[in-house]
Amino acid sequence: MYKILIVEDDLGIANAIKLQAETWNFDVKIIEDFNNVLTEFSEFEPHIVLMDISLPFFDGYYWCKKIRNISKVPIIFISSANDKMNIIMTINMGADDFISKPFDMNVLIAKIQALLRRTYDFTSTNSILEHNGAFLNTEDNTLTFNDKKIELTKNDYKILLCLMTNKGKVVSRDELMEQLWETDVFIDENTLTVNVNRLRKKLDNVGLKNFISTKFGIGYIIK
Repeated sequence: MYKILIVEDDLGIANAIKLQAETWNFDVKIIEDFNNVLTEFSEFEPHIVLMDISLPFFDGYYWCKKIRNISKVPIIFISSANDKMNIIMTINMGADDFISKPFDMNVLIAKIQALLRRTYDFTSTNSILEHNGAFLNTEDNTLTFNDKKIELTKNDYKILLCLMTNKGKVVSRDELMEQLWETDVFIDENTLTVNVNRLRKKLDNVGLKNFISTKFGIGYIIK
């Protein structure tokens, strides 16, 4: 089932889209916290986003740019601000389409279906893990924090994926070593320590100090 995220503060329009989309078996979520769109985006993992320009706190351009920093998910702007400059702005910000209000619901659904076909016939769903404003992209193995993107090594990525998947839980050193090297052959524990410390330096450089905590004698935790 494809998932649609609606970023629209006019609840009348948002609920009308939701009702129509659900008749086509879409799973639909309407943003509730307009100060925290990116977190709701990462938790819901939509296949497509419908975005208005005029929103509380930050406008649609802002959130489009934030989403584009971590994801290639299709974005359609829906707005009554349909002058040429706004349309050009949305495309330059990374949007895939622009639909002017008022619009026909059937046309909107047809455009959503067409964009989904073009996107997901040849690409897999982009998966994002989020913790304290840090976004791990499992599609391109990068971590983004405060608009700064970190290119991760294979081991960096495996460590973060394991810890963020189990955030709030201690992951043992043995489990991490098995994830990293996928072997029963003895690996010097110091090798894991070196890898974790190298990753911590990268995280520190973008402001993520103490992102990974050590549980001495046991393992590591993200909390």
